[in-house]
Amino acid sequence: QVQLVESGGGLVQAGGSLRLSCAASGRTVSSNAMGWFRQAPGKEREFVAAINWSGGSSLYADSVKGRFTISKDNAKNTVYLQMNSLKPEDTAVYYCALRLELGVAARSRSYDYWGQGTQVTVSS
Repeated sequence: QVQLVESGGGLVQAGGSLRLSCAASGRTVSSNAMGWFRQAPGKEREFVAAINWSGGSSLYADSVKGRFTISKDNAKNTVYLQMNSLKPEDTAVYYCALRLELGVAARSRSYDYWGQGTQVTVSS
């Protein structure tokens, strides 16, 4: 059984930083592509970032490029999302997702397993 557990969300002021973690079990992050998505109230879930199986390739939404960094620690079977220069519009529930493929993808339908989400709130 695959489980993804996110942590690290919270309340931060604009301009601040947070690091989200996604601990995986049942599958190894070293063998699968991983992604982060977010959903703000009243909006559809949107792509944030993805990393391929080896960690050698990543993809970012234009809205977070240059501010967010996705990475993975194979030894800990964990994926991270480092978020810097946070803006109020980054406020959302952030979800980790695992894809049973090697390459990155930006569509939510390309992912097979999802975590429960962690709330990120950025105050102005």
